[in-house]
Amino acid sequence: MLRQLWKIISNILLAVLVALVVILVLPRVFGVQPLVVLSGSMEPTYHVGSLIYVTNFNPKELKIGDPVTYEISLDKTMVTHRIIKIDAENQCVYTKGDANNVADGGAIPYIDIIGKPLFSIPYIGKIAYYFTTQQGSIILITGVVVILILVLMSELISKADRDESRFH
Repeated sequence: MLRQLWKIISNILLAVLVALVVILVLPRVFGVQPLVVLSGSMEPTYHVGSLIYVTNFNPKELKIGDPVTYEISLDKTMVTHRIIKIDAENQCVYTKGDANNVADGGAIPYIDIIGKPLFSIPYIGKIAYYFTTQQGSIILITGVVVILILVLMSELISKADRDESRFH
């Protein structure tokens, strides 16, 4: 009975770990960047704490009304706002957050645009953001090690039991 419970718990933990990898790491393999929504400037389109998935874009395909993710300032802060004007000649766009009353301060050059959001998953961003902190990283790494140990121990115990039952 205890062995079955052990196996169930280790399988659940392994499934959670695999889900985190699928949600946070796998998209990067396909050129999609997961980002956490930290402010309410795009409510209700993208809620605070959501995880948005941003993909590359073709500047020629940009349209007024498209949300875009771009970098601002030297600290590489990322912002996702909606295009309200396109200046194709100067290769830039003007943006505004859905929840903001006024447009953003200046033009966003195409070169600063990271991509366009494909979709978002509510609430998952809070978890993803936590794992980017020092404490969250330590917990994640420790959790992975513990899960691996649990899975390996479960297998070793099962193998030892099978070996023991053969000799009796």
